[in-house]
Amino acid sequence: MLAQASPWYVHALQRTTANPAEPLSVPARMEWTTRPGSGPGAEILGPDLHRKRLLELGCGPGHNAAHLATRYGAQVTGVDLAGLQVRRARSHYGRLNNLTFVAGHALHYLQASDEHFDAIYSVFGAIGLVAPELLLPAIAQHLKPGCALTFSVPHPQRGGLRPNTDDRPRRDYVTLPDRTRLPIARWDFDAARWEKHLDRASLWLTSAQEFHDARHGLWPTTLLITARKL
Repeated sequence: MLAQASPWYVHALQRTTANPAEPLSVPARMEWTTRPGSGPGAEILGPDLHRKRLLELGCGPGHNAAHLATRYGAQVTGVDLAGLQVRRARSHYGRLNNLTFVAGHALHYLQASDEHFDAIYSVFGAIGLVAPELLLPAIAQHLKPGCALTFSVPHPQRGGLRPNTDDRPRRDYVTLPDRTRLPIARWDFDAARWEKHLDRASLWLTSAQEFHDARHGLWPTTLLITARKL
């Protein structure tokens, strides 16, 4: 997985070069899909997020974490593999006292932590980019009973693709701001295969939703999954 640091570093570098690192206003809603304003908001994480302890795996520039910290007063930790992304997130939202950004590998962070969270989430983040047989059990160990894991991933049928027929990752690409495409490995599962892996980690699939983005053709672009710890 560490070999995948390079594409995300280059992505963050190009973003940092194109957009100054400066304080931003906090987004008005949480986004899960490729089309802003579509799909649910933060309510999918739980009925009452006020002052809850939340963890984001793959926080990027920190927009969703900042929304949760501001709108709900939640104590949010955002973890990202690319240190440059964490620097961007801190420059945007570091003024928020109840928000912490950490540079590191999602799995390593969980393995080293003794915290338990009221919700863990990932928006096109670490889930799908780290072996699920390792990451999902680690997530389950840090979720409080009955609490939610929610994650969005690129839909396995995007652009006419077919979902994985086995548990191995397949070659995918990350598109950089300059439109260059760099190869990565991705576990590209449909809802049924995600359910199998969730079940192995003692996580109960409660919903699987797909979303379309007309800018990307007729195929669905986002798969949004919610599970709860048994």
